[in-house]
Amino acid sequence: MIQADKLITDCRLATMVEGGEPYGAIEDGAILIADGRIVWAGARADLPPHEAIEADRLDGRWVTPGLVDCHTHLVFGGDRSGEFEQRLQGVTYEEIARAGGGIVSTMAATRTASEDDLYASAIARLAGLKATGVTTVEIKSGYGLDRDSELKMLRVARRIGREAGVRVRTSYLGLHAVPPEHRAERGAYVDLAIDDILPAAASDGLVDAVDAYCEPIAFSGDEVSRLFERAEALGLPVKLHADQLSDGGGAALAAKYGALSADHVEHTTEAGARAMGEAGVVAVLLPGAFLMLRETTPPPIAMFRKHGVAMAVATDCNPGTSPVASMTAALNLACVQFRLTPEEALAGATRIAAKALGLQDEVGTIEVGKVADLAVWDIQRPAELCYWLGKPLLARRYVGGRAA
Repeated sequence: MIQADKLITDCRLATMVEGGEPYGAIEDGAILIADGRIVWAGARADLPPHEAIEADRLDGRWVTPGLVDCHTHLVFGGDRSGEFEQRLQGVTYEEIARAGGGIVSTMAATRTASEDDLYASAIARLAGLKATGVTTVEIKSGYGLDRDSELKMLRVARRIGREAGVRVRTSYLGLHAVPPEHRAERGAYVDLAIDDILPAAASDGLVDAVDAYCEPIAFSGDEVSRLFERAEALGLPVKLHADQLSDGGGAALAAKYGALSADHVEHTTEAGARAMGEAGVVAVLLPGAFLMLRETTPPPIAMFRKHGVAMAVATDCNPGTSPVASMTAALNLACVQFRLTPEEALAGATRIAAKALGLQDEVGTIEVGKVADLAVWDIQRPAELCYWLGKPLLARRYVGGRAA
């Protein structure tokens, strides 16, 4: 006899368990939840003997794992809608940056914002993600670029995880850009980011992974290697913004350090894709940034398939290059722009996105032992999650088995 807190019935399950039926689909399914975890899931006809404190009937709706947004910059001050207008009028990103815009503009607004202000603005953006089925979100630092502001961002991210009805994984992105006060002494900032800010963040329990931006306009492979070696010494996994604007060898560097993921990867070569596949590094696809930057070179999807590289999909929600606060919009764009199948895209926002955060044993599929983070949808087939652009589809979310 299974003792459960909740029984969910009269539903169709897209379990997203690999193998078997497309989407891991189960018609007329049921789920038993106890202590926030799934203790049984399958066809309702196969329900074992059980006692449940309460039962939810879902009127034939589809249930998926809660969606996982594995790459966001959700916490920041201000916005850059004015720069968006400038770019549409022909002003280049470089010209905007030289005039004090770009990341520096967001940095200034983030430094002056209070923790409460940062929390309030992030919660407003998070509402869009939650309304599109997200139950787990990764949040990066990287707009403070000094010790106090980076730690402030990470504290706000932790608060979101405690108070806002989502699971949060934090990433320290100190090597995002060189702040203006260190332009003449770049090495001093790299030292500060690696030897001071990162250990402080780790000591305070504020960081789950370490990230960097590896591009000629950002940080070199040698600088990133120093950061990753320090992360390894602190027992922290790594991630990498890689090969977004050029082939800088970022994919191979991520593979060398056993990174959880390499993100963007539009210009990754076959050698890089092969290295990622061999090392089990997830490719995180960010179609919102591809759209907003009007890029023309998509990620090498065929090569990733060829070399067995798992592909996640995320919003990259940020103020400059991807003001996207809808996970279903990201799924649609991944299919339309990158030619993922709907099943690949949904796996990329559930099972594979969980792997990109090191959470594959906790979330991302509907199966026994996983946390009961679920999304319930008003759809007739799972492909609709990638088909509709802007139509409200979510009926409810469960986080740890509780409606949230």
